[in-house]
Amino acid sequence: MKYDVKSMKAEEFINDGEILDTIAYAKAHKDDMALIDEIIEKAKLRKGLTHREASVLLACDDEDKVNEIYDLAEQIKKDFYGNRIVLFAPLYLSNYCVNGCLYCPYHAKNKTIPRKKLTQEEVKKEVIALQDMGHKRLAIEAGEDPVNNPIEYILDCIKTIYSIKHKNGAIRRVNVNIAATTIENYKKLKDAGIGTYILFQETYNKKNYEYLHPTGPKHNYDYHTEAMDRAMEGGIDDVGIGVLFGLDNYEYEFAGLLMHAEHLEAVHGVGPHTISVPRVKHADDIDPDEFDNSLSDEMFCKIAAIIRIAVPYTGMIISTRENQEVREKIIRLGVSQISGGSRTSVGGYTEKERPHDTEQFDVSDNRTLDEVVNWLMRNDYIPSFCTACYREGRTGDRFMALCKSGQIQNCCHPNALMTLKEFLMDYASEDTRKIGEEMIQKEIGTIPKEKVREIVKERLVKIENGDRDFRF
Repeated sequence: MKYDVKSMKAEEFINDGEILDTIAYAKAHKDDMALIDEIIEKAKLRKGLTHREASVLLACDDEDKVNEIYDLAEQIKKDFYGNRIVLFAPLYLSNYCVNGCLYCPYHAKNKTIPRKKLTQEEVKKEVIALQDMGHKRLAIEAGEDPVNNPIEYILDCIKTIYSIKHKNGAIRRVNVNIAATTIENYKKLKDAGIGTYILFQETYNKKNYEYLHPTGPKHNYDYHTEAMDRAMEGGIDDVGIGVLFGLDNYEYEFAGLLMHAEHLEAVHGVGPHTISVPRVKHADDIDPDEFDNSLSDEMFCKIAAIIRIAVPYTGMIISTRENQEVREKIIRLGVSQISGGSRTSVGGYTEKERPHDTEQFDVSDNRTLDEVVNWLMRNDYIPSFCTACYREGRTGDRFMALCKSGQIQNCCHPNALMTLKEFLMDYASEDTRKIGEEMIQKEIGTIPKEKVREIVKERLVKIENGDRDFRF
């Protein structure tokens, strides 16, 4: 198999030989300061890097160069995403699954985990609980089971979620993280009004992939890896990719992840809307120490920083798998979306105490959404609940065009302030509200266009008087 970024065959656009050659090249040139300086200068143009260039930076362990990469990643993140952090929550619909994934407690042979599937009435209760926290954006999750979790069930859940209006609450964007499926089913998801379709590759190493997925439809590496092409063919504009770091050698996964992004850009004219960087964590029946590819916090942050400069326009997601300390380090290096107040169990949001019996993985950041919002603002980040781009049709290549030109800031910054104001009025604690009001007043002054600034001021007053859902 030859490497071909435009091929529609998984083993050609994620080519094992190319990845191994890239890793070897990176190791051979990790001390070539002239080359590294050249790559960093290219990264400063904000047009991205190839997987091979990025891999050289990953291999470089010169402290001064690494710090230069970190500073550049932080600046690029500010250039495209400002100081905003978008908040979301996962919603687990069902843990029934027919696959045999060795790293996931939902695997079919696990007899200790209680199996549960939400009814539509239970979905409604979960959504109301999430709305009462202040969430506007969800990522729905379900195991792969054609009997218990068919596409019709997922579509019914999406319809239910969008239909619920509770007090001032509403879920305005539903992202979907379900197993690889057909073009026809992706069309159905598109018609249902989803935001981003998310599917983690888990590992790009085919041999290891097949070992880690011994049974079930997920065993088919090619079908899984080619899913994003089918999703885009089915009309879904925004797709999110990611690997589960710790399953294989991080250099291999890093190169494969960027090759996947390059492939989507080359074939469809737009790369991934988001890239996620989860790590293997403890869960029922799963011990992360069984995987010998664990990733240090330091390398984890370095990977995030280089992803940011390699694909500067793509959103980056970090979940509550990571603790507060790690999240604090990695956010400044390029992350633009985080989860808050998350529960990874089926039906977990309606339980007073956090249930652990149906969790997909242990949550390391157990703070409430209000506490996360408060923490972000104390670190000078604007917590954003904005969903405007999706609802205004600024998706796919349209979103990327605005992002690349910097014009997206004219929408996202004001929208972040208005959605934060909603949160402060409806859900925030007294301390969070005080900090938030001070932040909004400070940030209004940074809006460059006077007309936009005046509109935002008017709308903030209307929000205070009870109106909701303004957007640019």
